[in-house]
Amino acid sequence: MSKEVAVVFTARSIERILAEGGTSAWRLDPGRISRCDFVVCTRNAHGHWDQGEWGNGPEAHHAAFVVGKIQKVVTATAPPENGESPNNRYMIQFSQFARVDIPNVWKGDRNPVKYMLPEDLGVDFSKLKWESMPAPSAAPVIQPPPVSRAAVGALTMAEAKKGLALTFNVPPEAIEITIRG
Repeated sequence: MSKEVAVVFTARSIERILAEGGTSAWRLDPGRISRCDFVVCTRNAHGHWDQGEWGNGPEAHHAAFVVGKIQKVVTATAPPENGESPNNRYMIQFSQFARVDIPNVWKGDRNPVKYMLPEDLGVDFSKLKWESMPAPSAAPVIQPPPVSRAAVGALTMAEAKKGLALTFNVPPEAIEITIRG
């Protein structure tokens, strides 16, 4: 039986992945991914929250565009979201990478991280043109999706802090709310 390969569905461009040293910030089982040798990044062309300098690449939606040889998996260095533990998102660092163009690898799964067998991907990893990873030049960042400014209903404190943090471009931990009754 073949060893599993991690497959992720990302809006981040190859430039951003190379600048950060790998792909992040994923909710995943570090034990399971530590048994994988490779991660395949597939294009989420509809990841509107990640547009701009670091955002979407030109690849077709659902296509595999880069394969990374997994060097190690580390805790992502981004602030927690929605009251999450700061240690529940991970970065998959690459030792080497290969550019690929394989259409329709992502099949629309709900979870953006999945595990597949190499033969199910149709990739011979030994025949890829591997390149050394450049030194990271940017810190991994989790950017939350934009908050709709449409009708606002009842909010939890965490939701209110998150929205205000986006408005004032500060981390949610910097927001203090006082309620006078």
